[in-house]
Amino acid sequence: MSSHISDRSSDWLCFMKALDQGSYQHLLKSYLITPITEYRKLKEARKDVAAAREEKDILSTEQQQLLREKTKLELGIKDLTDDVDGDNKSKERAEAELERLRQQIAEKERELEELKPKYEEMKAREEECTRALALNQQKRQELYAKQGRGTQFTSKQDRDRWIEKELKSLNKQIKDKKDHENKLKEDLRRDATKLTELQKRIEETTKEMERQRIAIDEHNKQYYECKKRKDQEQSTRNELWRKETTLTQNLSSLKDDLAKADQALRSMAGKPILNGRDSVRKVLETFQERGGEWAKIATQYYGPVIENFTCEKTIYTAVEVTAGNRLFHHIVESDTVGTKILKEMNRQSLPGEVTFMPLNRLQVRDMIYPNDNNAIAMVQKLKYDPKYAKAMKYIFGKTLICRNLECATELGKQFHLDCVTLEGDQVSSKGSLTGGYFNQSRSRLEMQKTRSELMEQIGTLESELSALRQELASTETTINTIVSEMQRTETKQGKAKDIFDKVKADIRLMKEELASIERFRGPKERSLAQCRSSLEAMQATKEGLESELHQELMEQLSTADQGKVDELNDAIRRLTQENKEAFSQRMNLEANKNKLENLLTNNLIRRKDELVQALQEISVEDRKRRLANSKSDLAAAEKRIRQINKEMEEVERKVQAAVKNEKALKLELDKWRNKEKEAQDKMEEDAKGLEKMASKEVLLQEKIQESLDKIAALGTLSNAPELHAKYQKMSLKQLFKELEKANQHLKKYNHVNKKALDQFISFSEQKEKLYKRKEELEFKDEKLFSLRNQRRIFMVIINSSKKNNKKKL
Repeated sequence: MSSHISDRSSDWLCFMKALDQGSYQHLLKSYLITPITEYRKLKEARKDVAAAREEKDILSTEQQQLLREKTKLELGIKDLTDDVDGDNKSKERAEAELERLRQQIAEKERELEELKPKYEEMKAREEECTRALALNQQKRQELYAKQGRGTQFTSKQDRDRWIEKELKSLNKQIKDKKDHENKLKEDLRRDATKLTELQKRIEETTKEMERQRIAIDEHNKQYYECKKRKDQEQSTRNELWRKETTLTQNLSSLKDDLAKADQALRSMAGKPILNGRDSVRKVLETFQERGGEWAKIATQYYGPVIENFTCEKTIYTAVEVTAGNRLFHHIVESDTVGTKILKEMNRQSLPGEVTFMPLNRLQVRDMIYPNDNNAIAMVQKLKYDPKYAKAMKYIFGKTLICRNLECATELGKQFHLDCVTLEGDQVSSKGSLTGGYFNQSRSRLEMQKTRSELMEQIGTLESELSALRQELASTETTINTIVSEMQRTETKQGKAKDIFDKVKADIRLMKEELASIERFRGPKERSLAQCRSSLEAMQATKEGLESELHQELMEQLSTADQGKVDELNDAIRRLTQENKEAFSQRMNLEANKNKLENLLTNNLIRRKDELVQALQEISVEDRKRRLANSKSDLAAAEKRIRQINKEMEEVERKVQAAVKNEKALKLELDKWRNKEKEAQDKMEEDAKGLEKMASKEVLLQEKIQESLDKIAALGTLSNAPELHAKYQKMSLKQLFKELEKANQHLKKYNHVNKKALDQFISFSEQKEKLYKRKEELEFKDEKLFSLRNQRRIFMVIINSSKKNNKKKL
């Protein structure tokens, strides 16, 4: 019965331990690890939401900017369209009016050309009449003066002296008149020469102005072509900037993930090992910078073992428990390479632990592996470069991957190879077994794989980013070249505009000067005619005085002189009448001529010049180019807006999906947190129950021990096996009934002296102890006797040897 109770209690304890170590461990693992995983997913989802929203904000900002630009372009296009239409209409009106003016000008010039000969003829006739009239009047006056000098002077000598005095004065006046005439002639000649030169210069300058206007149009055309190219390149640059921003963000995210992976790997492998890896990298960078033989040494370093092989994910655990920290050993070509790296690390005082595997020093031998379906050589499941075969065989060559622990134990004994199961349980070739739970979420190979993938993605993105930046630099160079060309074109255009304005101003000044010459030529010609007329009168006076000199002084005219006076009077009356007629006709012709000239100069020609200038200023082609350029910019902006709208729709979907995923993960996380809380509450409740059960267990153990002591006190039973077999088959209820019967039966023996029985039992136990003590003493006495006999024998041998030695001496 005591055996039965003991077995039941041990079963209960085993059950409690199993429950404690199994169910609760599973609950803890599921309720603690799962929320952490969900939290990581939630963190990544929040990061995705933030990234999507940031991308959306960037696109929204660009969209607003493009919409403003589009509105500005639409307004500009409307204005330019109105201007172009207005310019076209204005140009058409101006060209029609200019054509009409040219016809009027041609007609009026034709009338003026027809009128000018008549006017010149009548003017010459009037001038001739005036001159002849003045000359005749002067001659008549001289004859009357000659008649008057007869009474004026008393003697011939007085008269001759006066005449000589008058001739002297008259000669001086004639000389002055001739000088004035020559001056007027020279002025007219100079004006005629200058007029010809000005007309020629005006013609040349007009051609130059037209060339400059054409050059301005060409520069405008080149400028807008350059602007169009610049806008296209800027659009390309903006697109490249957007790609660069996206790549930079992705690269930054990948580098953050790589840093996390490195940190996780550092926590798994240990800080000294990864510090050593970083130190080796710094040394290799130093060697590369030095160049020469040092750079060659750097090429003979092949990296850690973990970076030089790959394998299936199913054997990660087996590979990791086999290699351990040897995964972070460094493969080098020779021990010389490792020595130089270590020396450089020590010289630079770099931290960390480093273990090198020089390929020239590793000794490996080909192993014979069993041909068994339950096992395979680990090294055969690894993929690596053949030049690293020594290192791989050195670490993994003596290990088999077995299906289960029984196969591993059997094959390990048979082939003297280390064996490992897929779960990570190891069987040494010497017989020891190692195993336990292995957390696959902290797999170093998995982390290294993640790290390698991240580094590969980072390398790819960096290559793309480098190529993108080169393209961006090329685009920037192109834009700068175009901008420089635009600036040069603008400078040329400004110079051409300045030259155009200067030439136009020069033409205006030359035309003003030409008009001034034309305006002053008539008065000068009239002055010249008057000068000639006066000169002829003075010559006639001189001739009369010279003819009168030395003649006799007379009070009356001679018959010849009187006849001349009569002729002169007739001529004067005739010339006066002709002069009046010529003057009247000249005035009419001059009025018509002045009217035509004023109409041409002050109205028609001036209006024509204004229209020509206006047509030159109405640059329809320039505005058309600007309009076409603006339309092209508008089309590009609308295209980009459509593209941004599509991207925004896609990003909006991403944001919604990310937000939805975030909410789902949050709900999932809350769910697992609630489960975790429930599990913790249940664990606390079960812990309290376990404490109660443990207390109950202690009480039951005490009762069991008490029952065992009582059973022992009863002594041995002669038929114990039969009784044990009999009572073992009974249930607990039946046993308690039998126990109750036994207790009732024992009550009949209450009169027995229990104290005497207890003393008998105690004395019996003391007796047994004394017998045992006696036997021990007897055994020790025999041992002591034997030792004494041996001592005596040794003494006899020693004494006999001493005597023999004395005899020899």
